Amino acid sequence: MSSILKADNIIKQYASHRALDDVSIDVPKGCIYGLLGPNGAGKTSFIRIINQITGPDEGTVLFNGEPLDPSHVSQIGYLPEERGLYKKMEVGEQAMYLAQLKGMSKKEAKAKLSMWFKKFDITPWWNKKVEELSKGMAQKVQFIVTVLHEPKLLILDEPFSGFDPINTNIVKNEIYRLKEEGTPIILSTHNMGSVEEICDNIALINNSKKILDGSVRQIREDFKDGIYELDFKGNMISFTNALGASCELLNSEEHEGKIKAKIKLATNTSTNDILKTLVNHVEVFGLQEVIPSMNDIFIKKVGENSEKKEANDE
Repeated sequence: MSSILKADNIIKQYASHRALDDVSIDVPKGCIYGLLGPNGAGKTSFIRIINQITGPDEGTVLFNGEPLDPSHVSQIGYLPEERGLYKKMEVGEQAMYLAQLKGMSKKEAKAKLSMWFKKFDITPWWNKKVEELSKGMAQKVQFIVTVLHEPKLLILDEPFSGFDPINTNIVKNEIYRLKEEGTPIILSTHNMGSVEEICDNIALINNSKKILDGSVRQIREDFKDGIYELDFKGNMISFTNALGASCELLNSEEHEGKIKAKIKLATNTSTNDILKTLVNHVEVFGLQEVIPSMNDIFIKKVGENSEKKEANDE
C-alpha cells in the first residue's frame, strides 16, 4: 500500500532538549493511523513538522510521494487539541472565514457549511456568538472546518475531547466515512479504547524515540503471553490440584456458584491438554484467550523504555 506520508530519520532539537530522535513513520493511504505517546514524548513536535509550523533538523518528509513543501498545507486538515475560535465572532461568520482561508470560494463554503451544520444539528447556532457555544458545540464547529475542504490527509488531535457519548459517536461515524471515501487520518490520542476501536496502524513514541509500530491487530497478537480465562463449576482445591505444573493460577473469583479463573499456560502446554485434565475434576463452561489491550501494551512498552533510558542515563 502506498503512503500518504513518509517521514524518515527525523531529528528535532530545541536548545538542550531533543524532541525527536531518529523517528521514521510511514502512514499508508486509506488508513486510520494512531500517533501515540505520553505527554512530552514528541508527538506534537512531529505534527508541527507535518504542518510546516517548524522543520526537522535532520531527515526527510514525503507527502504523497513528493518532498513536503508549502503547497501541501492546503491539502492537510488539522484539528489541534487546543481549540482556537474567535469568541466575539458569529459562528457562521467564523466558519466562513476559516473555510475561505483554505482556498474555498464564498459560494462553495456556504453550501458545504450549510450541509455540515445540518448534519451536526447546529444550524440554529449560525448567527450566535462563538462565546455562547459549549465546549462540545465549539468542537463540532472546528471539526467541520477541518474537514470541509476535503483534505488529502486529516490530522486529528484528541478529536473526542469535550463530547458526550452521542456526539462522540456522530464524529466517530464521520471519521469512518471519511476513511471509507479514501481520506487517510492521523489520530493523536491518549484514549486507548478509541485506538483499539478505530485505528488500523499505530506508532508509539516515548522519550523522543519511536518504540513500537505496526498494525493494531498484529501488535495485540504479538503481545499475547499464554493467559486464558476459564469458567467452571466445582471444587477450587480439586481445580488447583488438577492444574498441577501445566499452568499457573493467576487469580480467581466466584459469582453465583460459578468460578472464573485466570491461568497462564506453561511452555508446551496446549488448551486441549488443560481441558483433558480438568473435565474429570470440574464442569468447564468456557475457555477464552486473553488478548492484551492497547492500554496494557502502552503502559508496558512506555514503562520498559523509560526504565531503559534511566539506566542509560546513569
